[in-house]
Amino acid sequence: MNPVWRCVLMLTASNVFMNVAWYLHLKQASHRAWWVAALTSWGIALFEYLLQVPGNRIGHERLSIQQLKILQEILSLTVFVPVAVIVLRERLSLDYLWAGLCLLGAAYFIFRSKTV
Repeated sequence: MNPVWRCVLMLTASNVFMNVAWYLHLKQASHRAWWVAALTSWGIALFEYLLQVPGNRIGHERLSIQQLKILQEILSLTVFVPVAVIVLRERLSLDYLWAGLCLLGAAYFIFRSKTV
């Protein structure tokens, strides 16, 4: 498999764990002490890092650091929006669209002079 696609898949999966670690406790454990949520989040975040670190290393075979960062932000928003709307029951607003368009602009500028 192409290293860039392997990177995208690993970073996407990493973002799922990241969103669970960062936000799920707001719905599922709001009645617990903050330190319980923090320890639980750290445990979940371990799986995020087990995917994110090798994903970035694989991606860096073909992508620059700047490209990896913009890719990470795009994947972060792509994963966050469904999690926010479906799992956390947040209202979908046009702000997500505007943020996505800004990220598309960022992707254009960071990838335009370099081929993948």
